Amino acid sequence: MIEIPSDLNPDLVPLAFLLGDWEGVGVFDFPGEEKANFGQEVSFSHDGRDFVEYVSHTWALDAEGKKLRPIESESGFWRIDKDRKVEVVMVRDQGVVEIWYGELADQKPQIDLVTDAVARTASAGPYNGGKRLYGYVNSDLMWVGEKSTPEVPMRAYMSAHLKKVVSPEQVAAWAKDLGDLPDDGIAFFK
Repeated sequence: MIEIPSDLNPDLVPLAFLLGDWEGVGVFDFPGEEKANFGQEVSFSHDGRDFVEYVSHTWALDAEGKKLRPIESESGFWRIDKDRKVEVVMVRDQGVVEIWYGELADQKPQIDLVTDAVARTASAGPYNGGKRLYGYVNSDLMWVGEKSTPEVPMRAYMSAHLKKVVSPEQVAAWAKDLGDLPDDGIAFFK
């Protein structure tokens, strides 16, 4: 279920499906780098202004699902205009700054993004640009990322399936609302 916070800037309502903290797993695979299953924590938040703040951390997982090492961290800001055009400014820990442009799909919570500009520090690895697809599917957030380098044409390199994290405060609020339910709970479904 998509919730729209009462203090959300009205311009951001189309991006409300992204809001919250998300956790999950995915696959990382790019030529010249070690293939890995990864864990991910993502946060999309707002403070009333006309952007959504984004923070993501990924790490390689071993066969038992335990953290091995960080893969990538990134942060940025997402905006959307009245024509459903999305712009993202993103910074990665690998010394890359990107500007992404895309569009929110018509009648569904899905965003396609493509890099428009890429700036790299001297220590950053080779990178030409990328594409991303984010979608809200059955209350989960799914995404796939593509990238290209001078040696490798555009190809998928990361994808993940994320579940929304429910805070203890949310659970407590829900539990408080359960006071009016009958003891057996069956009457709720009648």
